[in-house]
Amino acid sequence: MEDIMVRLQRAFDVSFEDGASSVTIDTTPDDIPDWDSLGHVTLASNIEQEFHVSFDVDELMEMENVRQIVRILKAKLSGN
Repeated sequence: MEDIMVRLQRAFDVSFEDGASSVTIDTTPDDIPDWDSLGHVTLASNIEQEFHVSFDVDELMEMENVRQIVRILKAKLSGN
């Protein structure tokens, strides 16, 4: 999980200028001012690039916080 969090942190750093430096498993959009609907699309795109994956619409809708993002990434990276 640590590797996922380190790589996820990079995606957050590229996506957001303010508040992204302290992303944890408990981070939600309320914690990052620019994590709005447009920010979410930018973040998803940067995560896709960082992890070499692609998300479908349902997965994008489920990505409501870092914990959910990690869950989805783990499933994708394990081939499920």
